[in-house]
Amino acid sequence: MITFICCIAFLIVGYIFYGGFVEKIFAPDERTTPAIEINDGVDCVPMKTWKAFLIQLLNIAGPGPIFGALMGAVFGPIAFLWIIFGSVLGGAVHDYMSGMISERHSGQSVAELSGVYLGNTAKYIVRVFTLILLILAGTVLVTSPAALLSILTPEILGTNFWTAVILIYYVLATLLPIDKIIGRLYPIFGIALILMAVGIICGIIFMPDRSLPEMQLKNLDPEGVPAFPFMFVTIACGAVSGFHATQSPMIAKCITSEKAGRVVFYGAMLTESVIALIWASVGIAYYGTTSGLSEALENFGQAGVVYEISTGLLGKVGGLLAIAGVIICPITSGDTAFRSIRLIIAEWIGLEQKSVKNRLKITVPLLIIGVFITQLDFDVLWRYVSWSNQTIAMMSLWVATAYLLKKNKVYSFVTAIPASFMSAVSVTYILMADEGFRISASIAYPCGIVFAVGCFAFYIYRFLKNSAFKKAV
Repeated sequence: MITFICCIAFLIVGYIFYGGFVEKIFAPDERTTPAIEINDGVDCVPMKTWKAFLIQLLNIAGPGPIFGALMGAVFGPIAFLWIIFGSVLGGAVHDYMSGMISERHSGQSVAELSGVYLGNTAKYIVRVFTLILLILAGTVLVTSPAALLSILTPEILGTNFWTAVILIYYVLATLLPIDKIIGRLYPIFGIALILMAVGIICGIIFMPDRSLPEMQLKNLDPEGVPAFPFMFVTIACGAVSGFHATQSPMIAKCITSEKAGRVVFYGAMLTESVIALIWASVGIAYYGTTSGLSEALENFGQAGVVYEISTGLLGKVGGLLAIAGVIICPITSGDTAFRSIRLIIAEWIGLEQKSVKNRLKITVPLLIIGVFITQLDFDVLWRYVSWSNQTIAMMSLWVATAYLLKKNKVYSFVTAIPASFMSAVSVTYILMADEGFRISASIAYPCGIVFAVGCFAFYIYRFLKNSAFKKAV
């Protein structure tokens, strides 16, 4: 219990002090935002800060801080350290910079921003990574809720029926103005996600035979999987996630003041981290050991574990919450994934999106692709999504670093350090993982470290040539 309280306190203090420090470095001002300046009634639509915050939370969260946190908790309480330090020093900085830099470029995607600050080669690389990530993430987030709905409804309404229903909803959410569906439903779902997490933590606290785990600085994975880099890829949402860089530009088009950015972007990320921390803690506490949690995940899957924990702690009410979470959360990340794809493709081919006809030109082919991919086996393909996700995070943090250097910011290390760390994670993972090159740790670790050190050394070189450094000394 003490560990959990300390972790929550760290996140709160992190928002107040480090979040304030990052905001000061970026220096938001009174300039007109895209929501006001463009205000096209489709994607650039003014929103109140509280609504933008809740939509951003649901966009970036989905099932990530629940499923990912439960799988990451198998490594033991050391996962808590990645959640809190990764979020405050990395993930929240990543989200804030992604959103705010996009806002200053009329809501452009991370791919276009990569071209501006890292060059055309980076732009095309990030385009490919983001499109692969979003199309696979969006489509697989159709199949899991569709499968659960088919179980809960009459047999005639099978998986194919619910897949079709969800895909039709995706089309509407992708096609219609952001304030018509997303702007009206997401704040409600965002509040539900928060209440679900609060209910779960209260349930475990008041159970006499359960106790929240205390910190142990060792890897407790029952199969001996190394924490680095696998834990840092498993727990993405809740710590550092490149998927967020694809979602933040969507809300960057809707905030009405730059000074709302800290609440909307940095604050939403830390709120997601609280949710991840709750589920990671409860996962270990409910099953007693990391071995028990690992066995439950293997037997019932992530959705089954969420359902078992929820009903075990909160009864029928918990069951309803779990069902709502397992169904709604994937769908609300999937639809915004498809919406992001539409915006990225529109940027790529230079097709304005105020016209319904132009939106249909992109949305309809996306639906056809989505229908096709839902029929494929994702067991192999989905493994690459996690790596692609963290590689985008790495690129997004380097974009932010290049932006800060260009703006002559002395404290550009706030993005350069997490960017270097994620560089090591991304390279080491793809070298070691089964879906990668399957190279031994004795080779993969040095390669990852050398790559990260090389990136940071190049940053230092650029920093020393920067006028802000010369002025400081």
